[in-house]
Amino acid sequence: MRALFIGDIVGKPGRTAAKALLPNLTDKYKVDFVIANGENIAGGFGLTEPLVDELFKMGIQVVTTGNHVWDKKEIIPYLGKENRVLRPINYPPGVPGYGSIVLTLSQGVKVAVVNLMGRIFMNTLDCPFRAIKAELEDLHKQTKIILIDFHAEATSEKIALGYFVDGKASAVLGTHTHVQTADEKILPNGTAYITDVGMTGPANSVIGVELNQVIHRFLTGMPARFLTAQGESVLSAVVVEIDNDTGRATGIQRLQITHP
Repeated sequence: MRALFIGDIVGKPGRTAAKALLPNLTDKYKVDFVIANGENIAGGFGLTEPLVDELFKMGIQVVTTGNHVWDKKEIIPYLGKENRVLRPINYPPGVPGYGSIVLTLSQGVKVAVVNLMGRIFMNTLDCPFRAIKAELEDLHKQTKIILIDFHAEATSEKIALGYFVDGKASAVLGTHTHVQTADEKILPNGTAYITDVGMTGPANSVIGVELNQVIHRFLTGMPARFLTAQGESVLSAVVVEIDNDTGRATGIQRLQITHP
């Protein structure tokens, strides 16, 4: 099977690019399953129920998030009832929402998606290594095909977790920095890995934010309300090919496509 993972969708420019480009991508790469990180779809910070529904209507089947998941408070009740929208699994017990999901695709193949968040330079959560170890033990009872969105800042933490789960997960796909890395590979035991899938949003921006606002912030050190940049967009994604019987990845391809 082939899974398409779309990197952090930022604001309306990101949603527009995803909607315009997704049909051709699914056809071209014969994609069976589509995942996207959607924690920035609402003006660059957080997500709302109507905008999540917009992603589902595009053909995205699971939406992952990260540290911005709680930015729009109205999303909290929705997360408690919609298991196709994930929040990081290593939040403490009792936090609303779901950290993983197992779906059965049309051809009868079961696929699991896990949302996980790092701790270095991030809000302190439960240990992602211990959390994913326990979760994989449970998910392996249901399927061998498991994709992990690891939402983290530090490259070292992402790489270490990739090797930690190598052979136990089909893919570890990094998100959060909004900058696509060129280190996609298959690890020795069959796990597809990339440090960061990158951003789907305004191309001429600072990780999605209007240029002059960020430059002014660096020059002055003064706080400012960041706005999503406009103009040409870029869609960043990866296509992962997975053996249905073993759950091992057989290929990973990095994509970056511009949209006017």
